[in-house]
Amino acid sequence: MRRIAPVVVPVLLAVADAVLVNGLKLALELGVSVVAATALLLRRRFPLLVFLVTLPGLYIGYIWFAPMIGLYTLAVRRPGRVRLGICAVLLIAAHFLPYPISDFEPTHYRENTLVLIDACVTSAAPIAMGLLVRTRGELAQRVEDLTRSLVREDRLLADRVKTTERARLAREMHDVVAHQVSLISLQAGAVQVSTEDEAARAGARTIRELSVRTLEELRHMVGVLRADGGGGGAQGLAPQPDLEELPRLIEMSALDVTYEGGAVAGATGAKTVERAAFRTVQEALTNVRKHAPGAQVRVRVGAGGSGEGESLRVEIRNGPPDETAMAPALPGGGHGLVGLRERAQSLGGTLEARPTSDGGFVVRAVFPYGGTGAAAAGAG
Repeated sequence: MRRIAPVVVPVLLAVADAVLVNGLKLALELGVSVVAATALLLRRRFPLLVFLVTLPGLYIGYIWFAPMIGLYTLAVRRPGRVRLGICAVLLIAAHFLPYPISDFEPTHYRENTLVLIDACVTSAAPIAMGLLVRTRGELAQRVEDLTRSLVREDRLLADRVKTTERARLAREMHDVVAHQVSLISLQAGAVQVSTEDEAARAGARTIRELSVRTLEELRHMVGVLRADGGGGGAQGLAPQPDLEELPRLIEMSALDVTYEGGAVAGATGAKTVERAAFRTVQEALTNVRKHAPGAQVRVRVGAGGSGEGESLRVEIRNGPPDETAMAPALPGGGHGLVGLRERAQSLGGTLEARPTSDGGFVVRAVFPYGGTGAAAAGAG
C-alpha cells in the first residue's frame, strides 16, 4: 500500500475532478480530462511529458488536479528554472484562455484580472510545494551523509588512539625486555671469555647468540607494533625466519632432536607459510623444554600433495620426559598453541596438538604450500 497509494490516489482524485466538472454528457471534455488524469500514472518516470499531456485537460475540460499534480511532480524531479518557468507560463495560459478561444472577451478587465491572478496562484503553488519537498529531501540526505562522516571520524579517532597506545606499549616492551636480554648477553659473553671449560664456553656462546637473535626479533616486533599501517614503517626491519633457519633453531635448542627435512626452503611456497612452519617448530620445542625435559624429539617437515595443490606438513613429536632431568622454571601464558592454531587457520591450514599413548606429545600442522594454497598464503 505504501508503494501503490502515492501513485493511484492522485489519479483517482483527478478522475473524480474530471467527472464532477464535466459530468457524463460532454464527451470531448470528459475524454480529454480522463486521459489527463490517467497520464498521472507515469508522472514519476516522464514528469515533463505527463505535464504537457494534462494541459489539454485544463484548457478543454477545466480540470485542476491533474495539471497541478503534474507540475508538482516536475518541480520535485526536474527542478530546472527555465523548464519550470516555461511550464508555469503554459499552465497560466491554459487556465486563463477560455475554450473555445472565440469566447475570450478582452474588454472584461475585472473578470480577466481575477482569472489571471487565479491562474498565477494555481501555477505557483505546486512549484513552491515541489521545490520545498525536494529541498527537504536534499537536507535529509545531507544530514545522513554528515552522520556517516561523524561515525567515520569517530572510528578513525579510535583507531588513532589504538595506534598511539600500541606505540607506547611497544616502547615499554622494548625498554624492559631489551634491557634484560642485553644483560643476559653481556653475562654470557663474560662467561665465554673467562671460563676454561669448553662445555661452559659453548653454552655461553649459545646463550649469547640466542640473546642477539631475541633482540633482533624484538626490534622487528616493536617496528610492527609502531607502524601506522602506511607501509613505510615496515622498511628496514629484520628478515623473518623461514625453513632455512630450522637446522640452526634445532641446533641451538639444546634438546635431543632428530630432524627430518623433506621440503626445499623457498622452492614452491610463500614465505608466509614457511614463517608459520618455523614458528610452529619453535613453539613446540619451547613447550618440550618446559614440560618434557630430557625427552627425545623428532621434527618432520615435508611437502605433500593434495587435491588443491601442494601442502607443507610439519610434525613435532616428543616422547615422555626424563624423570632425572630438572625442569626449568620458565614462565608461560598458556596461549602458544592457541596462537599457532589461529595462525594456521588464517592461512587456510590446520593444526592438531594432542598427547600420545606413550606419555609424549605431538603437534601436527598442515599449510597450503603450492598452487591455490600459495596464493592464499600470500594473501594471508
